Amino acid sequence: MEPNIGKRMKARRLEKQLTLKQVAEKTELSISFLSQVERSKSSVTLESLTKISEALDVSPSYFFPQEKSPNSYILRKGSGDELHSGQSRFMYKDLSADIPAPLFEPILVTLLPDDEKGTPFAHKGQEFLYVLEGVLTILMGSEEHDLYPGDSVHMESSTPHNWYNRTDNPVKFLMVSSPARFLREGGY
Repeated sequence: MEPNIGKRMKARRLEKQLTLKQVAEKTELSISFLSQVERSKSSVTLESLTKISEALDVSPSYFFPQEKSPNSYILRKGSGDELHSGQSRFMYKDLSADIPAPLFEPILVTLLPDDEKGTPFAHKGQEFLYVLEGVLTILMGSEEHDLYPGDSVHMESSTPHNWYNRTDNPVKFLMVSSPARFLREGGY
């Protein structure tokens, strides 16, 4: 199942009564890029999706709807779909089950080989990354670190950061972050 990020983005933007220009100002992304994403003419990186999510007051999982059974708090191995974000170089699986108003969001991310796009970005909250497979290169501020299976990092998301897969193999890691809703309501 491939999500239509652009349609969901446009619907949420209109629901929030925001113009493309306003979203561009909040995200520091160009109006033309955002327009192309909305029309499914351009793919989006995880970095850009995070910025768009924050600007539209939703979590990144909003763009990857999954059918879940009501009040199901357990996700069994193999349940749910790992969703590919169109032409982008990552896959995403929301592991939050159906907990109402979660305080954190667990996401399983797979970066495909040779993914080195984007510039460092910062946002509100904290992030925790735990590498499951492969070698994840993480940039925090001006420092670069290679993380191997079993390695983790817990950081303030306000520190400019990004991550890359500079290898020939996929990298799989768990990302746990605080949702935008929680931050607006006075968390952290």
